[in-house]
Amino acid sequence: MEHTSSLVRDGAILLGAGLLCVMLFRRMGLGATLGYLVAGALVGPHVLSLVGGAESKMGIAEFGITLLLFIVGLELNPTRLWRMKEDIFGLGLIQVVACGLALTAMVWIAGFSTAAAFALGLPLALSSTAQVLPMLQSAGRLRTPFGERAFSILLFQDLSIVPLITIVAALSRNPAQQSGPPGWQLAIHTVLAIVGLVLAGRFILRPLFRLIGRLGERELFVFAALFTVVAAAAVMELLGLSTALGAFIAGVMLADSPYRHELEADVEPFRSVLLGLFFLAVGMSLDLPAIAERPVFVLATAAALILVKTGVITLVGLAFRMKWRQAFALGVLLSQGGEFGFVLFAQAQNGLLIAPDAASLFGAVITLSMATTPFLMAATKRLRSEPLVTGTEERDGPKVDGANAIIVGYGRFGQTVAQMLHAQDVPVTLIDTDIEMIDIAGEFGAKVYYGDGTRVDLLRQAGAAEAELICFCVDGDQLDPGMLEGVHEAFPDATIFVRAFDRRAVIKLRDAPIRYVVREVLESAVAMARMALSSLGVEQSAIEQAEHAYRRRDRERLKVQLEGGDILAARSLVQGGRIGER
Repeated sequence: MEHTSSLVRDGAILLGAGLLCVMLFRRMGLGATLGYLVAGALVGPHVLSLVGGAESKMGIAEFGITLLLFIVGLELNPTRLWRMKEDIFGLGLIQVVACGLALTAMVWIAGFSTAAAFALGLPLALSSTAQVLPMLQSAGRLRTPFGERAFSILLFQDLSIVPLITIVAALSRNPAQQSGPPGWQLAIHTVLAIVGLVLAGRFILRPLFRLIGRLGERELFVFAALFTVVAAAAVMELLGLSTALGAFIAGVMLADSPYRHELEADVEPFRSVLLGLFFLAVGMSLDLPAIAERPVFVLATAAALILVKTGVITLVGLAFRMKWRQAFALGVLLSQGGEFGFVLFAQAQNGLLIAPDAASLFGAVITLSMATTPFLMAATKRLRSEPLVTGTEERDGPKVDGANAIIVGYGRFGQTVAQMLHAQDVPVTLIDTDIEMIDIAGEFGAKVYYGDGTRVDLLRQAGAAEAELICFCVDGDQLDPGMLEGVHEAFPDATIFVRAFDRRAVIKLRDAPIRYVVREVLESAVAMARMALSSLGVEQSAIEQAEHAYRRRDRERLKVQLEGGDILAARSLVQGGRIGER
């Protein structure tokens, strides 16, 4: 009971401190990551001493890193990977290697041993995905050519965590770690594990998610998603390999499946909470007295880190034919240290490569470098910005891997809408919950994602923040004004179109923030009436006149019904005295 009470108390303190600091730091434009780090330091043993046991909490919180790599894997569908291959494996690889070697040399010159210099310098080459991506998204640049290159570098950095962990493990001086299997055996285990996970994804996981999709139980989908991540990580841990690699492979296995967006939406809350807890634990574990003893070293190293990374990334960008302003902007944006640095420093400390004081000092360097990024971006804005005349690439450039339109519901109605949009080369993301429909669409070459498109979180994962259109083509009464209001508030730049079965559905949605409602049965009924009149020998001009009169009376009647919310209103406008519901 005392243990449970302690966990509840610690949890309340950590969540409360994190909430307050993140709100404050967001208000100042410094990002959530710094808020969590500062909150952890405040409640930790060196300031208020309200919460202890940072090491035990770190063990749980590191699962947030595992979930982060799972989501990174989900982003790597083969089509996108192939299209971005030059930036990911060219620009990203050169950035990590060049910055890593430059920073390793810098640390070695500062007086550290060669092994310690590698263990400290290589992690400093990584930038903060958790900080940079929200900055790009809030600035509206995530889907621009510039944002694509920044994302490519961050993606390769996230992938490089696995080989970097392997390098640090190979340099380990810890006898317990050195007593493990030889490197060639680990390599064979790694290859076999990856092949096994890929086969499991194809022949076990996809049929499992298809079965769960047919059952329509979202809770089961959440359980299955977490099981996938935990099971893949557990297999790798059992073989003495990186759990992060297992989670990443699990994500890649499902990246091209119809369940990708649903999986992202279900896992994202757990990732966010656990990643926040990870940064809280890092803040708690920072040795503030050791940092206070050497403030000049921390400040000087942070400044050197920013200058080296900015310079190297700018030169790499120029080598990849970027304009100098954009290359410099990329360098400033990625000049900070990243969250994976804390993971690698802990690994190096366990391997007896660096002392705990060094881990705290360089953890403080990363934290300080993160704090400078928003200020540096603001201070260099005029220097980074393209002149107005030549700035159209960023403003009017093509959307990158984003949907200009999202269609929710891929039945007979949604298929027609999608095909007409495709005919004009409009990028479309299709969402449906009907597993059989998804399978049939795949046979015809259409890519339909599984998920409930009325959920804001799933729409966000599907790219609604960058979409220009959201078309709800579902049937029945699945839509309501409250849900549509939430979608409009979350994605104000997207125009919302809605399919309504009849005028009852239109009246129900009269207060919803939608641009246009299409009554499904109206146009087909009008078309049939025109053909019926024509078959009776009625002249074309009379048919046109009849249609025009009907549409005018229908609009007038619908206006009165919408104002009063009453299907029985304006009965006098009904031709023939019968009340229609189209």
